[in-house]
Amino acid sequence: MIALGRGLLLALLLLAGPCRALAASELPRLVTMDWTVAETLLALGVVPQGVGEVAGYRAWVGTPAMPDGVQDIGLRAQPNLELLVEMAPDRILVTRMFRSLDPILSRIAPTSFIDNQAGETAWEAMVAQTRDIGRLVARDRAAADLIRATEGRVADLRAQIAYAGQPLLVVQFMDAVHVRVFGVDSLYGSVLERLDLPNAWRRPTNSWGFSLVGLQELVRIDARLVVVEPLPVAIDLPDNGLWLALPSVRRGDVLRLPPAWSFGALPSARRFADLLAAAL
Repeated sequence: MIALGRGLLLALLLLAGPCRALAASELPRLVTMDWTVAETLLALGVVPQGVGEVAGYRAWVGTPAMPDGVQDIGLRAQPNLELLVEMAPDRILVTRMFRSLDPILSRIAPTSFIDNQAGETAWEAMVAQTRDIGRLVARDRAAADLIRATEGRVADLRAQIAYAGQPLLVVQFMDAVHVRVFGVDSLYGSVLERLDLPNAWRRPTNSWGFSLVGLQELVRIDARLVVVEPLPVAIDLPDNGLWLALPSVRRGDVLRLPPAWSFGALPSARRFADLLAAAL
């Protein structure tokens, strides 16, 4: 048999047509490259057929847990198109950051793009996104329950926290000397606001609500550091002079939290709120 090149094989598979009839008793077979969509689907009780970079989801997102049977469809920005065709999903759900993939994804299956920044605040955007996903997968009631439960949990935590310390500076390490610092209009910032906790970072941020800065820019900010894991490989903080110069490190009051997806939706917001409240 003649071996087909990857490009030719994909072209032939696409020409064969992606759509299949869906029996009334079947649940839709959903695929997403986006971890934010994936965590929301799982929180709504819908297990996706495939997700991009499953191992990364487990490292950076963690909760809700990704079931073992979910297929890894490759890189989030460069999914395995041949595998997607073979899987024949009923719908592909992604946020608009993957809009450039639309010409090819829409030939494999109907594709829905969810606006991950639809709202005046980060929290409003997460709520709107939850409703959109719930509507797309016929889980409107589950979406409403998720919104209500998350807001209720955060309100309960706010009532329990009695914090009168330094303003909080939430960071994630990019390398040994650079961090993302999260402002008001980020997932972390929106949780701080709802917990009535002071956010020390008031400088301009990007569309995701964070600033990428060198550690030296934090030396003069008297705040309590909140470091969200995971740390990049080969970072040795005890031997990092800039790290040791930070006021929070000198005082010994740094909080180090397990991973909570900084670009996530309500499940990640609740996880961050739980982790932070427990640490405080």
